[in-house]
Amino acid sequence: MNGAPRFEGVPHHALAGAEVPVKLFPSPAPVVARAALLSIVCAALVACKRHETPAPAPRPVVAVAAQADGHASSSSLPGQIQSRYSTPLSFRINGKILERRVRLGDNVKAGQIVARLDPADVEKNNASARAQLDAAEHQLIYAKQQLDRDRAQAAENLIAPAQLEQTQNAYASALAQRNQARQQAGLSSDQLRYATLLADHAGVITAEQADTGQNVTAGQAVYTLAWSGDIDVICDVPETALPAFAVGKEAIVKLAGLPGKTFKARVRELSPAADSQSRTWRAKLTLETPAPDVRLGMTADIAFASSDADKGAFTVPSTALFHDNGHPAVWIVKQPGDALELRRVEVARYGERTVTIASGVSAGDRIVWQGVHTVTAGEKVRVVAPLHPEDFAS
Repeated sequence: MNGAPRFEGVPHHALAGAEVPVKLFPSPAPVVARAALLSIVCAALVACKRHETPAPAPRPVVAVAAQADGHASSSSLPGQIQSRYSTPLSFRINGKILERRVRLGDNVKAGQIVARLDPADVEKNNASARAQLDAAEHQLIYAKQQLDRDRAQAAENLIAPAQLEQTQNAYASALAQRNQARQQAGLSSDQLRYATLLADHAGVITAEQADTGQNVTAGQAVYTLAWSGDIDVICDVPETALPAFAVGKEAIVKLAGLPGKTFKARVRELSPAADSQSRTWRAKLTLETPAPDVRLGMTADIAFASSDADKGAFTVPSTALFHDNGHPAVWIVKQPGDALELRRVEVARYGERTVTIASGVSAGDRIVWQGVHTVTAGEKVRVVAPLHPEDFAS
């Protein structure tokens, strides 16, 4: 038709939209050519059929059912038994140690002599002060007698008023010298008494800092005395365990030297600032009923049970935390259907590797632990258990 190529024996609508490299034959064409053309067109029609794309497999995510912290084991820290009060024993004057009467580990009573200095020098000072006091008292007696005579003569106008004034001045001076000598004698007596070191409280000697024959200065420690009575448990608290160490909170103490026994203790003091080197806080707990076999220096294990507030909390790895417009959130795998839901939560505290959730999560909710930045809301997922859950529990 007007020289235009055409396909014979093939409907025109079957060729619509098919790009097939075919060779056109002008009409009329041989029968063989038409058969070959028909087979090529059929193959093109089969290739043009649209196949449905298979649905993608659900993405695997690491998720774990939430369990309240009340079911977890209590936290514990190592500690050491110490006396609540411990003071150094030292002389109040300089001198040479002549005698030591107690040794390390000895129990002492209040007022017991523990050491003495060489008293030769202080004894001489005391004797000199006593002599000066005696002289001052005799001078005062003489001044008083002279004042009495001059007053009697002045009453009879036998002496001039100026002489009476001089006598009064001499008496006042003698009185002041006597008072000064009395104070000096008292001070020398105290120094003589200070040459003997006494234990001011009952307790046990925990350290020796000086030996017999050593020259010591005033205030230099000779012994360290741990008082009898209240017993403390001392420990260093890391930042993650601070909430458990509130003042007044009760704890259970176990001693390595006394297996099978437990003691109750209460937090008495918590350092307001962390140590600059260890970045820990010093805590002091007082044993409520210390036994006689509890010895100073014993190692202790301090355990705190979960509080009522922690029983409704959930601890998850830090990798599970996401954010929804600046608010903390976690991904929840909903049931049924295993679709993801982003849920806002309230964080109670942040740990080194964990986060404690106070609200927003219920027991049994499956929380995504890993890959929170690669999923989307409503996405179908396949829950996979973590390979090493203990790595996330610490």
